[in-house]
Amino acid sequence: MDRLSNTVRPYAWGSTTAIPELLGTAPTGEPQAEMWMGAHPGAPSRLTRPAASGSAGPATGSAGHASGSAGPATGEQTLTDVIDADPERELGSATVRTFGPRLPFLLKLLAAGAPLSLQVHPDLEQAQQGYADEERRGVPLDAPHRTYKDANHKPELICALTPFDGLCGFRRPAEAADLIAALGVDSLKPYVDLLRASPEDRALREVLTAILTTDPDEMTHTVAEAAEAAERLGGAHAPYAQIAHHYPGDPGVIAAMLLNHVQLQPGEAMFLGAGVPHAYLDGLGVEIMANSDNVLRCGLTPKHIDVPELLRIVRFEATEPAVLRPEAAPTGEELYETPVDEFRLSRYVLPPGGAPVDLTAATPQILLCTAGAPRAGQIALAPGESVFVPADETVEVAGTGTLFRATVVV
Repeated sequence: MDRLSNTVRPYAWGSTTAIPELLGTAPTGEPQAEMWMGAHPGAPSRLTRPAASGSAGPATGSAGHASGSAGPATGEQTLTDVIDADPERELGSATVRTFGPRLPFLLKLLAAGAPLSLQVHPDLEQAQQGYADEERRGVPLDAPHRTYKDANHKPELICALTPFDGLCGFRRPAEAADLIAALGVDSLKPYVDLLRASPEDRALREVLTAILTTDPDEMTHTVAEAAEAAERLGGAHAPYAQIAHHYPGDPGVIAAMLLNHVQLQPGEAMFLGAGVPHAYLDGLGVEIMANSDNVLRCGLTPKHIDVPELLRIVRFEATEPAVLRPEAAPTGEELYETPVDEFRLSRYVLPPGGAPVDLTAATPQILLCTAGAPRAGQIALAPGESVFVPADETVEVAGTGTLFRATVVV
């Protein structure tokens, strides 16, 4: 197995303190939003492996210790390159047969210090169609108006490490109407009437469409009035005043009021499937997702919003947000059950004096420490550190602390 060196992405919405506090490092003053663990081409993890050929000399193992004997030279490689060199060895034959020669998931530490964009992800068929269409039309992959960066879907799961606030799925239209009506903003009254009069799916579609297509100057004024009222009212309106503070004049502030506000406690999780609008607002968590970049934005962003495609992808149905709690097995594994195969996330809370736990599997794994000082094989881990375990490689974890285990279902 290999200790991973991982990239921290400095997105503007990131917390300046949450990831440094977990890692035990000094804040830089800059936002540190996401630490990526995996083989995503945008920021693949790095590891040290013996080179395929090299001169004799002291070899350095993945834990950073010299072997003291002659052997092949070592060098830092990306996890992407390591997998590309021998997919069957690193991923296992079942994973390659099911998902192709790539790691199907991306694991992250996510630290929100401000709201992320309000967004939705396509299902697999929609992603394949959208990607093929943009390829056919010759839209460059790096074009700001490009919607589909790949042909994959992007289900995801967020597990809270601290109290974590987010938005997930549509409220009942009547509940959204009451929330918006209480603001007392005249320009929002037509939305209130639609939410109370139309069938649920039609009401949600018509109101979201109206919010995203209203004259920008008019919407800026409406958002300002709504933000003032939300600040004054507090309570259930307080999150939207805070969102407006970060995104003044953004129509996403009003769109956010159509969604359920969810508050997770440490250890609780939330699954986000295709077509479900959502946004993370504040907190630190472990996030896992299918290895995709496909995001359609609804607001709270300066980036491109493809309204027609967004309206095709969104599932206009009211839902009760499901808060996931892990299911414990006799082995000590605590599993976060989801309906997808590209990833499987579980947690081990290792007690003092506990027996080693065998995690050997026929699938690739990333093990992430979030507390304590556990060991994976001979590699000692501190909070925020992780290892990649190739398929079928023997691995035992021991010591005291908390480990998250990311793998796939085959």
